[in-house]
Amino acid sequence: MTQLLPFMLFAFVASITPGPTNVLVLGSSARYGVAATLPLVLGACFGAAAIVVAVGLGLGELLQQHPRLQWAMAWFGVLWLSYLAWRIFSSPAAALDGAAAADEKRLGLFAGAALQLVNPKTWMMALAVVSVFATPGPGQALRVALLAAIFLAISLPCLGCWALLGRGAARLFTSARAMGRFNQVMAVLLLVSAWLGAPL
Repeated sequence: MTQLLPFMLFAFVASITPGPTNVLVLGSSARYGVAATLPLVLGACFGAAAIVVAVGLGLGELLQQHPRLQWAMAWFGVLWLSYLAWRIFSSPAAALDGAAAADEKRLGLFAGAALQLVNPKTWMMALAVVSVFATPGPGQALRVALLAAIFLAISLPCLGCWALLGRGAARLFTSARAMGRFNQVMAVLLLVSAWLGAPL
């Protein structure tokens, strides 16, 4: 695996740079705290690693053979993320209050994993990983599993940094108005990150 170091750098850049998942982790941590956001982080990271495995074991080849299916999946993801951004933008905001936040529905483990299924950035990343770093031939399944495990190990602390960033930003949003503005900014960032991955 002479490409291990380049892959680790690729995994770091793919995980730390802004995307739909990063934005949602940031917003969740600002609202509910780091501990409450950990299920979202774990779900997102394990979900992305599972997609790398699925693509490496044949799904990627299927998508390359059927570009219209890949195109349709990408657009479904963009539209779903756009709807989610609209919901965040238009939802009424409240001040950061521990008791109120405890009663709100949060994005958890399953939502984090499911998000990767509709996240164009995750699919492009997985296709790139398999195409560039998983050399075809004997032992490919083991190589794909290793790449997925390394990606998981790198993505966890990267998304953790976004959660810490969100918690630090929460100190600035103690009023309902400030929290509303923050939610709107997060919604716009989510929308932009989704459309940057659109198959134009």
